[in-house]
Amino acid sequence: MTAPRLEADWLRAGPLAHLLGVLDRDGEEARVVGGAVRNALLGIDVVDIDVATTAVPEDVVRRVGKAGFKAVPTGIDHGTVTVVVDGRPFEVTTLREDVETYGRKAKVAFGRDWKRDAERRDFTMNALSVTADGSVHDYVGGLADLKRRAVRFIGNPAMRIAEDHLRILRFFRCHAAYGEGAPDAAGLHACVAARASLDALSRERVRAELFKLLLARHAVAMLALMLEYGLLGPILGGVPFLASFENMIKVEAASATPADPVRRLGALGVFVVEDAERLWQRLRLANAEHERLASMGESWWRVAPVDANAGRALLYRLGSERYVDRVLVAWARSWEEGAADVAWRDFAALPQRWTPPIFPLSADDFMRRGVAKGPALGAALRAAETAWIAADFTVDKAALAAIITKVIAAA
Repeated sequence: MTAPRLEADWLRAGPLAHLLGVLDRDGEEARVVGGAVRNALLGIDVVDIDVATTAVPEDVVRRVGKAGFKAVPTGIDHGTVTVVVDGRPFEVTTLREDVETYGRKAKVAFGRDWKRDAERRDFTMNALSVTADGSVHDYVGGLADLKRRAVRFIGNPAMRIAEDHLRILRFFRCHAAYGEGAPDAAGLHACVAARASLDALSRERVRAELFKLLLARHAVAMLALMLEYGLLGPILGGVPFLASFENMIKVEAASATPADPVRRLGALGVFVVEDAERLWQRLRLANAEHERLASMGESWWRVAPVDANAGRALLYRLGSERYVDRVLVAWARSWEEGAADVAWRDFAALPQRWTPPIFPLSADDFMRRGVAKGPALGAALRAAETAWIAADFTVDKAALAAIITKVIAAA
């Protein structure tokens, strides 16, 4: 089935057009496939662009090299070459069909049949392809499903999941991002029936899909559905706080703060610091992500927009990113007046109008007053910094001298 032409500037000009011009000739064909086509037809921003071709990987490398493009064999055993054109990377994959599949791995054979290649993909709306002239090709009913915003497995859902267990999470994530209404019943049933297979997935892949789900427009509904059917608890390894997650989306909007998957994960799964430790291990988070979650779990219940000095002290201690994380978590969990709460909005916006100063006292200030190097000097500096913060970051020289005197006297 061939649909009307897709009108898209990125398809007809620039790096992609150059790449298609090299691959789509001399007996070979190349098309844009997958998410880029889906998003373009839905009017959603196109970020990553994947290309499929009848040319075998070695021919792809030869052609793009001759054209002066850079080829990186990122997955050449499975037919994928990353081609960099004018600084823009594109994944180029040879048409293929699965010979054997087992969970997250597959033995593939290269081919030249666009229909067979489409049939091995996950969902109908992800199996669309478009040629350089804008002609959209649909072999599995993707256009009809796209029109009604239905995320539907290609063929037998259980078989698609058996080929790749990650498709369970992708089903919920794609419906949260692109679907409307209730999820496809057959697909949902297959995902629930195969939920135990999630344990076999790498934690990195689970993390990647979960982060995308947390940012999707219908994330709340899909997370609630996953919880109801026993899929969310095992992923997080604990009790999810859905109300906190839903409120986090609201406070992000109310405070004009960009959506952030780590912050949303904190709202969903971190109540105390120990929760951050568990998620770190279960999802194999980056150290920086773990540290942010741990900060969100530390004394968030003590944060309230009642004391401007306390807000400045918190921002000084945490830095801008972690300050916003903790304040928004506290706001989301004390959702009383909601988005109309001006005090919370102002409190969250503090980093935009105030930059923490540098502590003005140094070791020399104390050594000149007789404090020797060693543990006592370190303790004196810490005590002085605490007093300086309590004095609302004073820059008055007399006040700073008084802090030094008081700290030495108390030592």
